[in-house]
Amino acid sequence: FLETEKMVDIVAGPDAYRDLPRLLALTGSGDKAVNVQLSMEETYADITPVRLSENSHSAFVSIMRGCDNMCSYCIVPFTRGRERSRDMGSILDEVKHLSDQGVKDVFLLGQNVNSYRDTSEKSFSMYGARSGPTVMSDGFKTIYRTKHGGLMFAELLDRVADINPEMRVGFTSPHPKDFPDELLQVISERDNCYKYIHLPAQCGSNSILESMRRGYTREAYLQLVEKIRSRIPYVTLSSDFIMGFCGETEADFQQTLALAEEVGYDHLYMFAYSLRKKTHAYHTLVDDVPQAEKLRRVGALNELFFNRAESVKSVHVGRKELVLVGGDSPRSADDWSGRNMGFMATVFPKVNVPCDIT
Repeated sequence: FLETEKMVDIVAGPDAYRDLPRLLALTGSGDKAVNVQLSMEETYADITPVRLSENSHSAFVSIMRGCDNMCSYCIVPFTRGRERSRDMGSILDEVKHLSDQGVKDVFLLGQNVNSYRDTSEKSFSMYGARSGPTVMSDGFKTIYRTKHGGLMFAELLDRVADINPEMRVGFTSPHPKDFPDELLQVISERDNCYKYIHLPAQCGSNSILESMRRGYTREAYLQLVEKIRSRIPYVTLSSDFIMGFCGETEADFQQTLALAEEVGYDHLYMFAYSLRKKTHAYHTLVDDVPQAEKLRRVGALNELFFNRAESVKSVHVGRKELVLVGGDSPRSADDWSGRNMGFMATVFPKVNVPCDIT
């Protein structure tokens, strides 16, 4: 559109906001302006987000950007760049400000949020330097070299949770490889940390997981699920699955169905695979599963999930749970709606209820 249709004056990438004055000046003199360079340093740490709804009890805080995992299907490293993390102090200041405004629910955000690693000199002087290699979940690996040093996500989450014990704290979207014991301990011990973990599996077949360059096997993933459930009672688990990835056979898909049934997720996000330019899969693999078959597999997994939903959620029947009310139920003004500590949607009548949940 910039060169052929002549309909656009400025093209600015996500990291080019500091360059907007120059780009605008160029267009003022009749020139076209383009800056789509991805930065290795830009974290937006000094940008204070504007809250569109001052009355909202929930807020989101970006803590890192980019991704280094290079999964073969994923375009994120090419559109958001390499991983870089905000300094811890700027994040804590933002969360404190939100708490002072009355926010009761904060989610930490990042393309690979639990790989957060603050290596800034500013943070080292404030919180002390950390040395040693990054610790991953047992049985997981990466295609990049092991990283060393920095303040890790477990420490950040612990400090955020400590700001206001009455404010809930969650995070998304994580990678299964970045759940060391230290992080599970923080989630378990901090009462205001959501007992909810999004654990993207993507597929249940080892051969497809290898083609996806996910860095783990089905067995390692299930071992992690078992560890999480042993450390965090009544934890809620959700996952992502891609149907019809390059070379996925019916036998591979049956492995995905079996994995979903064995884990018993509380929520699932399902997608038909869509080939993206620039990705490893685009250059090296063949998108050979027909679209109709991809959609059939999405439907089959969706059916399995809903058939099991009632039994999965039955573990909460008879328990007293703390619910953060968000407002009226969309279906009835006679009911409240909100989220429990497992981030499960909860609806209950507008009647007086005991406040003692011990």
